[in-house]
Parts: sequence; C-alpha cells; structure tokens
Amino acid sequence: MNSVSLALFGFLVFFLGYKFYSAWLSKRIYDLGEDFRTPAHTYRDNIDFLPTKKHILFGHHFTSIAGAAPIIGPCVAAYWGWLPAIIWVVLGTVFIGAVHDFGALVMSVKEKGKSIADISSRIINDRVRVLFLIFIVLLVWLVLAVFSMAIADLFVAIPTAVLPINIEIIIALGVGWLIYKKGSDALLPSLCALGLLYYFVWVGTETPISFETMGLTKTQSTNTWVVLLFIYSGIASLLPVWMLLQPRDFINSHQLIVGLGLLFMGIFIAQPVVDAPMLRVTGDGPSLFPMLFVTIACGAISGFHGLVSSGTSSKQLDQLTDARMVGYGSMIGEGTLALASTIAAVAGISLVTNCNLPAVGAVADLNWAIYYDTWAHASGNKAAAFVLGGGALIESLGFSPALAKTLMAVLVISFAATTLDTATRIQRF
Repeated sequence: MNSVSLALFGFLVFFLGYKFYSAWLSKRIYDLGEDFRTPAHTYRDNIDFLPTKKHILFGHHFTSIAGAAPIIGPCVAAYWGWLPAIIWVVLGTVFIGAVHDFGALVMSVKEKGKSIADISSRIINDRVRVLFLIFIVLLVWLVLAVFSMAIADLFVAIPTAVLPINIEIIIALGVGWLIYKKGSDALLPSLCALGLLYYFVWVGTETPISFETMGLTKTQSTNTWVVLLFIYSGIASLLPVWMLLQPRDFINSHQLIVGLGLLFMGIFIAQPVVDAPMLRVTGDGPSLFPMLFVTIACGAISGFHGLVSSGTSSKQLDQLTDARMVGYGSMIGEGTLALASTIAAVAGISLVTNCNLPAVGAVADLNWAIYYDTWAHASGNKAAAFVLGGGALIESLGFSPALAKTLMAVLVISFAATTLDTATRIQRF
C-alpha cells in the first residue's frame, strides 16, 4: 500500500462530506438563515461576545479543537494497523465528529450563546445542569493537565522550540492591536506574523533555551514549565478575545495549513510505502474494539469540541450561516491533521534514521515493527511518530533535520497551547 493512496482517499471523502453532506445538514436539519441575529451582536461586550469574520473565527475554532489529541491518538492507534485508524479518522470525522461540532455550535447560537450545561438546565432540569458542570470542570482540568504536561515535555525534549512559541505570544498581541484598534485587514498582518514566526523558528534552531543549562534536573524543568504554562493560560483567559486568543489562533491556523501542506507535499514526493500491516491480529495490547474509539477521539469525535462551540465560538459568530464553515469545516481540518498523523505513523517513520524514542531509546533505522513492537512502547512514545515521521517527510523537501524537527515540534506545541488557552477560558462559563 502506498501512502499517497491513503492521502487521496482521505481528501476525497473530506471534500465530498463538506461539499454535499454539510450543505444538506445546513438546509434540511439546522435551517440556517442569514436574518438570524446572533448573540455576538445581541450581547456584544468586546470581551467575550464579539462579531467576528468567519475566516478569523474559523482560525480560532480550528486551532482550539485541533490540539495534541488528533496527533497523539492516531500515533498510538497505528498499533492496530493502518486500516482501522484511517477508516475511523475519515468516516468518523465526516459523519460523526463534524456533525456534532456543527450541531453544538448552532444549538448554542440559537440558545443565546449559552453553554451546553446551561442549555441542559432549560431542556431537562437544574440537577442535570449541576451534574454537567461538575463533569465539565473535571474534564477540563484533565485536558489542562494533559496538555500542559505534553507541552512541558516537548519544551524539555526539544528546547529549540521554546523561543518561537513564546515569541508568538508577543506577535499575536501586535496583530490583535493592528486588526481591532487600527482597523487593519486581518490577512496581511497575519501573513507577516506567520513569516516572523518562521524566522524565529530558524533562530530557535540556533538558540535552544533549557532550564537544564541553569542547573535544574529534567523533572524540575518539566515542573517549572507546567507552572509557567498555568500562569500564562490563567492570564490569557481574562484578556479580551481580540487581544490574544483570536489573533494567536488565526496565526496558528495559517501555520497548520502551511505545516499540513509541507507534510502532504512530503508524502507525494517521498511516497513512503506503508510499513504497518493492514490489521494487527496479534500483540499484547488491548482489543481493537472498543479501544480504537477511545484512543482516537479528537481526530474523529470529541465531546470537548462541544464545549469550545458553546463556550467561545458561539459568542463570536457573526452570521448563523457561518456556522457551517466554522463548525463542520473546522472538524474537517482536524480530520486532515489526524490523517497526516496516521500516515506519518504508518509510513513516515520508515524514513527515520538515528533517532531516540521516549519508550525505546536509541534506534539506528526506525520502522513500524520497532516502534510498535509492544503496546507499552506504542503508548509510551506518544507523538514521537508524528514529530519524527513528519520531520522525515519534510526533510524530503530539502529542509535540514534540525529545522524539520523544530517545525514539527512548534506545530504540535502551538495547537496544544491554543487548546490550553481555550480550555482555561471555558472554565469561566
């Protein structure tokens, strides 16, 4: 099986799903109309409620839901072979995940921008609302803990990514000021910001920043980053959405499009053969059913997306008709990211040489059999298949190994960080 065939299959299904299925949902199920006054206009306060152009809101919603999960999940699920992961990512996204996100967004907008928990109070009763809120708080705490640890681990493992990630915060503040205070068009500042970010990616490869050089141990460095990330996300959640959340997410949406473009260009140029079996029938791991659907969540269907739809995005939707692009389209984008992660895991890693895996150690020539020899290794290596396999695909375009690795790390951290921002803000609602 050639990896190009998997990419083309995913592209075709995603295109047909957005072109026809989402249009049918818009007209026959959700009854979207341009004359509906959205909560962003009715309750506008320029802090949380703010009418936003659909391509900017798409950037916020897309990057908020596309965190580390659609990368890590497929990397682990490749343990069961390429077929289950590909089928679940592609069909799950089109027929389940995108429908859920689209529906949650429309429902919240039609309910005056209320969260899912508040809506359940009106539809069912207050007891359900309380139970829902408890569940949401615990769920978001879990998301914050997992994502902060993932970012901290990557900062420690790849210190060349520290500088560009933190510089991006300053860049985003400048973009927000230009767009909302100076009335600048969003596209040009965002593209300039993206170029500046990639400049600092290059600078970062030459200037790694590590707490270990300051005398801290690896564990102390990780814990320090976790504390700093929580402080940052707490401050970011209190700022008006136009100041940091929207511009940073808009920049990251461009970054993800560029990153995915490079990955798929690498797939079409290198054309790595799929190293994984179609279906694994032996091994020490858990059974395919139901664990596949737990392992790949955000890459196909995730309830957390409903919290983003009702927590932040519904309060920024300019027109109800924009919900199709923001809700359904963003999930198609995340499915494309999960597709790229899957291909990197089942084919891209066969291009990797001289690497160091978190759960295995040093490997001279990597392949699927080494990476996924046991369930402990598959789950312990986490997103390494994406960073290494994706990096190898980008290297095939002429990038240096150090730059390709930093690009992949910045991509992963950026989207984990945007989810961290949004998840903290959701706690306020």
